[in-house]
Amino acid sequence: MSATFESLGLSPESLAALRRARFKTPTPIQAQAIPPALAGRDVVGCAATGTGKTAAFLLPLMERFRGQEGTLGLILAPTRELVMQIAEQARFFGAEHGFSHAVVIGGENMGDQLKALRGKPTFVIATPGRLVDVLSTREVKLQQVRALVLDEADRMLDMGFQPQLEELFREIPRERQTLLFSATLGHAVTEFAQRVLRRPVRTEVTRSGTPAPRVEQKLYSVKPDEKWALLLTLMARDEDSVLVFAATKQRADKIQQVLKREGYKAACIHSERTQNQRKQAMAGFERGKYRCLVATDIAARGLDVEQIGHIINFDLPHSPEDYVHRIGRTARAGASGRASTFVTEEDAERLAAVEKVIRSRIPPATVPRRDPVFISEQERYLAERGDARRPRAAKRPAAKKLGPPAGRTPGKRATTGGQRKAR
Repeated sequence: MSATFESLGLSPESLAALRRARFKTPTPIQAQAIPPALAGRDVVGCAATGTGKTAAFLLPLMERFRGQEGTLGLILAPTRELVMQIAEQARFFGAEHGFSHAVVIGGENMGDQLKALRGKPTFVIATPGRLVDVLSTREVKLQQVRALVLDEADRMLDMGFQPQLEELFREIPRERQTLLFSATLGHAVTEFAQRVLRRPVRTEVTRSGTPAPRVEQKLYSVKPDEKWALLLTLMARDEDSVLVFAATKQRADKIQQVLKREGYKAACIHSERTQNQRKQAMAGFERGKYRCLVATDIAARGLDVEQIGHIINFDLPHSPEDYVHRIGRTARAGASGRASTFVTEEDAERLAAVEKVIRSRIPPATVPRRDPVFISEQERYLAERGDARRPRAAKRPAAKKLGPPAGRTPGKRATTGGQRKAR
């Protein structure tokens, strides 16, 4: 018999909030993680992106903190965008219980954040670096914290936050509940969890690195100068909302410029954009003001927009695990979506690393070199470069012989239902 929210032991207040959110039945990660978290156990949760991990840790903590005062929960996440997403859900679910929260992130006024912390909100939701800075003033303390949540712990370790995490652990009680959630659990995270958590319950709904099941993945092998023509060709084929990932801030800016030149409404976010610029870009993308959002990997986690129809990996990510998080921005909450990845011959090792993480090969797709949009853009690119030669078709980069990825199931391609249009 499948679980229901009522059977998980949640209060009438939480059930009312779930009804307002139109959550009908718990997702697998919610069904498995909520009961032990509600019992006060440490939990390590692994599930694909878009499967409800945030509610899986917020709901049990809110149940445990009912009728209590003070700052009881500390939630840490690697990026401002993910912190803001968690804060929105904390506001929604916490309203029924009368809980408050404070957001502590870079790019915002520290004085305002200190004032919010002095008010002893139930939850502090923060990025590690800024929280360390705030606590260093010694104007506030977190000695009442009873539960610590590490969301996307692998990303925090990849971004070099371990020294800040260790410093924060010294600022909160050692006797506490700790919940760790992510879509990927590598060796570093496993070792970290063994040191930080106490006899945790492991809830691995999907194997670490498993992509969202309803994403149709395609791999386009191109020459470097063909990426621009391919991007515009794919953009012209439908009206889906598109999230484009770039490797660098400079590349992201250039992609936005090219899209605007062709008449597409596009916004861009990366670490050199101000917090206000990032908020405006993401809000505009969610409302449909912008059809396209161009981003570095700061948006690979924490961007929760329901109707992203297409993810384009203009460049492969630096960390192979981020591929899973990138394409998890589409096909969320049971929807379908597409993920197109551009690779060149120089990407052979990175591609092999990505396919090792997801334990399968990304299905190859034919580059539409005869498409009029592709031809026109490629001719423009060559003319601007002063090169009249037409490039030859590139072959799929030859990956190192690592043997077939474990768990590969040959012969089947992912399929999707009808694509969801952007609002």
